[in-house]
Amino acid sequence: MSNSLPELHLVAAARPNLPKLAALWHALAARPGLCRPLLLHTGQHHDPAMFGTHLADLGLPQPDHALGIAGGGGHAAVTGRTMMACAGFWSAWRPAMVVVAGDVDGSLAAALAARKLGIPVAHLEAGLRCGDRDMPEEINRRAIDAVSDLLWAPDEATAARLLADGHAPGAVRAVGNAMIDTLLARLPAARARPLPEGLVPEEYGVVTLHRAANVDHPAVLARLLSALGVAAAALPLVWPMHPRTAKRLQEAGLALPRGVRVLPPLGYLDFLGLLARARLVATDSGGVQEEATALDLPCLTLRPSTERPVTLEAGSNRLVPPDRLAESVAAVLAGHWPAARPIPLWDGRAGARMVAHLAETLAPHLREVA
Repeated sequence: MSNSLPELHLVAAARPNLPKLAALWHALAARPGLCRPLLLHTGQHHDPAMFGTHLADLGLPQPDHALGIAGGGGHAAVTGRTMMACAGFWSAWRPAMVVVAGDVDGSLAAALAARKLGIPVAHLEAGLRCGDRDMPEEINRRAIDAVSDLLWAPDEATAARLLADGHAPGAVRAVGNAMIDTLLARLPAARARPLPEGLVPEEYGVVTLHRAANVDHPAVLARLLSALGVAAAALPLVWPMHPRTAKRLQEAGLALPRGVRVLPPLGYLDFLGLLARARLVATDSGGVQEEATALDLPCLTLRPSTERPVTLEAGSNRLVPPDRLAESVAAVLAGHWPAARPIPLWDGRAGARMVAHLAETLAPHLREVA
């Protein structure tokens, strides 16, 4: 790939960014004459369990640049440190465009730093809204959309919302779901991974919980643990636990209920293999809601709202309050759960659609270097 091509910096801050960026990375690799993509790691997730193994699992290279901005200190501290580091880096090494994914603090910081330097920004997974303006992720996604030049939405309804908000038609593109590109490409390898010892396919459920609203308040977390314990009496549950959640459990002095087994954080392929052979998943993760829908896996979302309403419409996902969790598990085990309906554009071609939109946008740069 020629170094005279315009540079595209793909910003990876936290682990959930990587499967989304992987779809774009591999689509760009299939079109080598368009631009020179570089992977920039801010450092929000930096340990091997939370980041390193994902790169190999997703076929991504080691980051071209690592800013070393560790998490900790609260949302404002992470955002501020990352914004300053990105601004310093891009003042010396200016790309044609910056791509940020999702709604983590590092993505917001990178988007703000780029735009204040006059560098165009593309938001991968634009337009999602859950309606809870106090949720940190909701604040981030709204702010990123506000400053982005290209907005890649996962479905037509989300793209229509962005247009209704006043974004220019040429800036908005319904490209599909990048997470699903990666899932479809990696699913055979994930299914080939061995399950943790003692687990039998279709005879366990998966739990993931990490949202502040669920794990930062001891009383709320205790209620969730109690609900998981009741549900685990009907179906054993395995919980690949986020380090942040483990810390909150320890701080609150809370014990896991019987029937709930904790696993360490898993790499992408190991987690996808675990999810693909489960009977159900109980989660507060947006990405897991999407993955479960693609896998036709019953998803019990332990939140009052979701920024992925398309998964509710597909029938695979339901919003479940903790006191209804055992009832919902029983409904799944009794077969009272519909098959997921296909979602348009979730077809494994989101990366190609993003690249097509980039080709239109980068055309002036290509003429300049021709």
